[in-house]
Amino acid sequence: MTAPPTDDPQRAWAYRPEQPLVGTPGGPLDGLTFSVKDLYGVPGWPLHASTRAPVPDPGNSTLIARLLELGATATGKTHLHEIALGITGMNGHGGTSHPHEPSRVPGGSSSGAAVSVALGQVDFALGTDTGGSIRVPAAWCGVVGFKPTKGHPAWSTAGVLPLSWTCDHAGPLARDVATVARVHGALTGSTFSPQDWNGVRVGLWLPAGWTDDTVHAAVMSSASTLTALGATVQPVTFPEVLDAYSPIVLSEAAHVHADALRQDDPGFLPFTLGALRQGQAITEAEYRAAFDRRATYGALLDGLLTAYDVLLAPAVPTPPPLIGQDEVDIGEGRVPLRRAVLRLTAPFSLLGAPTLALPSAAPFVGVQLVGRHGQDDRLLGLGLALEAGR
Repeated sequence: MTAPPTDDPQRAWAYRPEQPLVGTPGGPLDGLTFSVKDLYGVPGWPLHASTRAPVPDPGNSTLIARLLELGATATGKTHLHEIALGITGMNGHGGTSHPHEPSRVPGGSSSGAAVSVALGQVDFALGTDTGGSIRVPAAWCGVVGFKPTKGHPAWSTAGVLPLSWTCDHAGPLARDVATVARVHGALTGSTFSPQDWNGVRVGLWLPAGWTDDTVHAAVMSSASTLTALGATVQPVTFPEVLDAYSPIVLSEAAHVHADALRQDDPGFLPFTLGALRQGQAITEAEYRAAFDRRATYGALLDGLLTAYDVLLAPAVPTPPPLIGQDEVDIGEGRVPLRRAVLRLTAPFSLLGAPTLALPSAAPFVGVQLVGRHGQDDRLLGLGLALEAGR
């Protein structure tokens, strides 16, 4: 292993090899570089998931192999929130800081991925998203993040250390939608062009009190932009889903890390260890009840995405919080940071809908566009048009 990089004040990089893995010359992604979240198995590269605890070996990532075949070059591995179980970027190696505001968090769990993109160190980054882990750091770092439809064949999670097999997604971050579309197009063989927003039905999901004034104004500005492009925008409602999301994710995470949890002190940070122990305590009946609630929420989302073509929603409740900040002040008062963030993003990973996180009019505040299951190409086409129309 190479020594930790000395030119990495944000602590974004987990591993930089002496030589990158160079992609196949002449492929459709030739000339693009990418970083790899340290959950992906890469031949010859270590995998630690940004923890000092032992982790299972997931094998080699089929997605990495495919990107190399298509010509992209992998430059190294990035840090994440420890084992991907969090949304700030803290881990057993000091944690990652924001690319432009060192006292603030970059978001997680794909924290190093977002930082490597925001600083222009790579053209795109591979992240994972279980409850917002691509979209939250994309929003707080001012870049684009894409969570595909759950189980999309182009975005395989084979060879990726899981957190929750029910909710995990693989996906990219980049500085613009055009790069995300180029990567997705190479993986799928699709050709992309901007999609006309004229006549598109948009459901605006902006729950009262769930954001601060800055985020509320940014989402409304995005809604006005869509209206100007010809879309119709109407408010919609959707419930908080954490009563289904949290038991599923914590139970499955405890199963993944069962071997480490047999040790008295496996090496996890206290918060991570506490969450995993909580997951161990979830009974089979509680786990199954969470899936029953998930089915109810899925039916509600299917109804919304039948009445509307896409949903527009905030990606984060506030601009990036300070490192160590555990609560945020939003319209309804002071709320735990984890709940404030995840209730905005978890519905779409719990239920597998394709979601695109985009920068907004406010610095380091992103919005989400949520599409119908399987309509990833159309969602990216709409994102291209919105990017061009701003």
